[in-house]
Amino acid sequence: MNATATQQHKVLVLGAGYAGLSAAIQLAARTRKRGNLRVTLVNPYDTFTERLRLHMTATGQETAEMNIPGLLDGTGTGFVRGWVTAVDAETKTVRIDDDRVLRYDTLVYGLGSIANTVAVPGVDNHAYTLDSPEDAAILADRLTRLDGGTVVVGGSGLTGVEAAAEIAERHPELEVVLLGRQEPGASMHPKAKAYMDAALARLGVRVRSGVEVAKVLPGSVELADGSSIPAGAVLWTSGTRVSPLAAAAGLTVDERGRVVTDSALRSVSHPDVYAVGDAAAIRQGYGVMHGTCQGGMPTGVHAALSILRVLAGKEPKPFRFGYYHTPVSLGRNDAVVQFTHPDDSPRRIVLTGKRAAKYKETVTAAPWPTFARMKKMPASGAFWPHGGRYTRIRSAK
Repeated sequence: MNATATQQHKVLVLGAGYAGLSAAIQLAARTRKRGNLRVTLVNPYDTFTERLRLHMTATGQETAEMNIPGLLDGTGTGFVRGWVTAVDAETKTVRIDDDRVLRYDTLVYGLGSIANTVAVPGVDNHAYTLDSPEDAAILADRLTRLDGGTVVVGGSGLTGVEAAAEIAERHPELEVVLLGRQEPGASMHPKAKAYMDAALARLGVRVRSGVEVAKVLPGSVELADGSSIPAGAVLWTSGTRVSPLAAAAGLTVDERGRVVTDSALRSVSHPDVYAVGDAAAIRQGYGVMHGTCQGGMPTGVHAALSILRVLAGKEPKPFRFGYYHTPVSLGRNDAVVQFTHPDDSPRRIVLTGKRAAKYKETVTAAPWPTFARMKKMPASGAFWPHGGRYTRIRSAK
């Protein structure tokens, strides 16, 4: 289907995270001189959330404010601030804050994920999360008001490790306990894992692996073995969940509620809907991608390119992505970087210490200037590791 200058094709992008913002900027930058595409971006905040820095916000450290409307200035992209409360895939409408309806011809669904606070009793009521700057700021305030005591971080994945290290470094008066089923860095090369273990020990983080949280109470965490840990604050980083809006809209989703896509990132049930970032179940040769910034931005760019190819009457190309690193901060001046094969399995190459911390900071700071660069040179965002044989799917065309 070809959009004409007399009839604008409406593209609605839901979510201004790493993936959604990439899609919106790419679409606008590549079509602003044609005038045949109208791009609108919807997000509950007008500032960009650097999710990679929320553990810093949680310890009272200030981060730069990045204004989304300012970034979009000059692109012709409309911005709507509000919460998406319903998606109707049949009428091609989206409801914002229950009182406003937006129509679309093509939808980019990038609402992302939040901490899974419903799987364990008490988490939703008694634990803090890092889902937004506001959530992180609430935790920061709580930590400053604790007069000693214990902070429990539930979840020994990379978010939990970074948060535990940051809290321990910034609040040495508090005991930090990191709980999880697996050991921190379990999927890393032994050298990287050993460095991480030593750094956590140096910071005074007490790690308890092989445990399962049964319940979170107002002043403690109850474990499955019947024991409990007193806690002045509990930060929950164990697992994520996505918005139920996609399933409610009738889109085909996987067991986690993520939109199942074809190779071009279109919904397999509704090809006028593209899913990006954490909201999408994107299959590669090594399996379904997991949500990261390094993979999220390429999905947004590729969705934009797919949309433009379809509108031009061309067949979209299959999306392929290979992982290349896992950077983990261990406080402000320490980190470990695990370089990976495209399927995210660890390579022997590991970077540690201050050099790793500089590397991690470079990675964390990269998205915002990348967005600005894509405004002027959209092709600059279309480069990422495709993963070679690791990502190839025989049935993909």
